[in-house]
Formats: sequence, C-alpha cells, structure tokens
Amino acid sequence: MKPVRTLAEALGEGTLVLDGGLSNQLEAQGCDLSDALWSARLLADGPEQIEAAHAAYVRAGARVVTTASYQATFEGFARRGLSRAETARLLARSVELARAAAGRVGEGVWVAASVGPYGAMLADGSEYRGRYGLSVRELERFHRPRVEVLAAAGPDVLALETVPDVDEAEALLRAVDGCGVPVWLSYTVEGGRTRAGQELAEAFAVVAGNDQVVAVGINCCDPAEVGAAMELAGAVTGKPAVVYPNSGERWDAAGRGWRGGVTFDPSRAAVWAGAGARLIGGCCRVGPPGIAALARVLTPGS
Repeated sequence: MKPVRTLAEALGEGTLVLDGGLSNQLEAQGCDLSDALWSARLLADGPEQIEAAHAAYVRAGARVVTTASYQATFEGFARRGLSRAETARLLARSVELARAAAGRVGEGVWVAASVGPYGAMLADGSEYRGRYGLSVRELERFHRPRVEVLAAAGPDVLALETVPDVDEAEALLRAVDGCGVPVWLSYTVEGGRTRAGQELAEAFAVVAGNDQVVAVGINCCDPAEVGAAMELAGAVTGKPAVVYPNSGERWDAAGRGWRGGVTFDPSRAAVWAGAGARLIGGCCRVGPPGIAALARVLTPGS
C-alpha cells in the first residue's frame, strides 16, 4: 500500500525516521554477506530475509525503508550469469519486498529505492574514494538502466546515496532526470569534505534549483560529521536535510572487523531536527534498537 501523501508533503510537516543498516540486520538474522554482491545476493537467494529485515525496522519505528538495491547492478549480476531481464526482475523485487514490509503497518511508511555509487559495484571500497577514472557521461551511462527499472517499480523516492564526489552526483542527477520519481542526494564525507576531497558547499550546490531533489545531506559517515554538514546543506540549497550516519565504529579492512566505540547518539536527533533535518536514520552498524531510540526522540508518545 502506497502512502496517500507524497514524501515531499510529509517532509513539509515534520521529520521522518529512516531505517538503519540493512546489512547488519541481515547478519543478525544469520545471513552470510561475504559475497561480492553483499546484501543484493539475497534478492535472488533469500528474499524472505530481506523482507524480514525491513519489517524489523518498521516495527522499530522507521517510516522510510530503503531497498536492498544498493549493490544491485546489471554488471554485478551478469558476472553471476544472470540475464538483463533476470536482473531487472530482481531490482523490481527489491521495491516489492520493501513495500510488503511497509504495508504491515498500513498508511505512513514510504519506500526509498537505493541507488548506490559505481564503487559499490566494484566491491573494493571505491565508494569511499571516488574518482574512478570515468567521465560524468560514462557514470551516467552506468546508472541510468537500473534507475529506469527501479523508478518503474514504483518507489516513493530514489535514494542516491553514499556518493563520494561531485562528478558522480552530477551523473546520478542526469540519470534520474525525467524518471518521474523524486530523489534525495546523500554524500559520504570525511573531515568536512566529500570522500574525494571536494568542498561540501560545491558538492551540495549541484542540487540547488533542482525541484526533483526533495532532500540533500550525508550518510555512511562518522556521526560527528552530521551537524556542520547538515547546516551547510540547508544554507546552500534551501532544501530539507537527510542524515543517516554510521555507528561511529570503523571498518578495519585488513583485520576484517569493526574497531572503536559506538558514538551514534539518538538523543542528538532532536538537535538535528531542530536545525532542519527532515529525514534522520542510521547507516552501517545502526540496527533496530538504534532506530527505535531515534523514533522515541523524534516521535515521542508514538
């Protein structure tokens, strides 16, 4: 069941709680995500696990659930022998699974179709560096086919997320132009800059005046990055902010494990909302308990 109100209308009325990291919830359910396709593999091999993960976040209070299409691409599935038609069906399935979980609570849960960066397809951490050596036109050509399939599946919004640099942001905005679905654009950042090292004011400026973009912000980053980046996004674009940081732990690629302590503090969500954030959630390592805590802060008494 699609919500009666559009997401843009809802954002004009207050702040919505996003879900958290899909991969960590799938792992908590016992799923093996060591494959290069990561959570996208389960679109084919375990769709019931994906729907269950979405449902866990809906029960926790999330009012926007994000599909398992972040790492789902025609190129990635082709390496597994799937045809373009089969891949298109899996991309559409990602929206269907999220919609099914959202429908368990009836009205008031929106579906965001995840459009991850080119680097996610490479499965080598490139989304945290950007600058792949491809032109904006080449990146647009990569993104457009799955954008078209995801848009046709009927999500409420496309989440252009974990974007590491301005070139890819421009390519994504070209790829979604004319698709008929609103979008949000979310950069991954470090040290107050994009992962490719660009000024955030320059990065956010690419959406200024673009009415298809309903929110702009950051995700998959240290929670300490949120405050300044969110305020800058609003000042540059005049649009609502979207923020969903990681837990604060850091991935140790050599040791294949998470290091450091959790710094994600749900109580900060009230400050973020007061400063203009209208979509607030979590990314890597933020699970249903963290989202439930966010929901208690943002929608007390619900």
